[in-house]
Amino acid sequence: MTSRGFEILEREQCASDVFRLAVKAPRVPPRAQAGQFIIVRVDEKGERIPLTLVDFSNERGSVDMVFQVVGTTTDKLSRLNPGDCIADVVGPLGRPTEVGDFGRVACVGGGVGIAALYPIARAMVKAGNDVKVLIGSRDKEHLILVDLFEKLDAGLELATDDGSVGIKGFVAALLLRAAEDWKPDRVIAVGPVPMMSAVSTLTKERGIPTVVSLNAIMLDATGMCGTCRVEVGGETKFSCVDGPEFDAHQVDFDLLISRLDIYKSEEKDSWERFRETANDYKHPCEQFEG
Repeated sequence: MTSRGFEILEREQCASDVFRLAVKAPRVPPRAQAGQFIIVRVDEKGERIPLTLVDFSNERGSVDMVFQVVGTTTDKLSRLNPGDCIADVVGPLGRPTEVGDFGRVACVGGGVGIAALYPIARAMVKAGNDVKVLIGSRDKEHLILVDLFEKLDAGLELATDDGSVGIKGFVAALLLRAAEDWKPDRVIAVGPVPMMSAVSTLTKERGIPTVVSLNAIMLDATGMCGTCRVEVGGETKFSCVDGPEFDAHQVDFDLLISRLDIYKSEEKDSWERFRETANDYKHPCEQFEG
């Protein structure tokens, strides 16, 4: 961090609407673990959004985050370059992934959740598990970070909706095949809620312990506001402090989906207003210098 904010060290465009940023945040890596997240505020007037830690380096004092442009804040982030900075990076937050010697572990990722899955799969391999990584996206372009997964000592299977790479179909089809032929002892899924719900249904029928990482709406990330509440086993839990990972078979996915849709119209209006003046957007470093 500098007096101007948190400096961007690297920027990579992974797909037309997916980006990776490496940001200088030296206080985060020493305590960071797989499955945790950070809260980011792009500028002094911006909202706070949670982004999963994709990687972190003690040596460089940096964190890597991957995001898809889906609204105002992620649009602003995508316009920044190395040397620019963002106003706030807070973390690590949330409970880390439970890592142990489980035996056969299937790590299932979909969409931009593939990025969040990477440190989890890496940790499971390091713990001595027999790991199979199953990832899927709508097309080849959005099947991100494949090169990183290929470097792990793990099996890797791919799926795309359009069949441009791997099998044609959803990632749940890969898991179904693995459940029948490979018989995992544990499943970890990260991705769109409908995908995680489908994974949960599949594994519950077969009695396979399953963990999902929930992308609930989040505000303060300290458990005070209740914005990120989810229902797990009939009880209210907060994703920020009780999660983000929960027993998939206990999650009320229907309620989670309905809560994620609460602010859709406001988010759409905000993004439309931003895009009208996006070319004049003053990035945070310039705001601090001014």
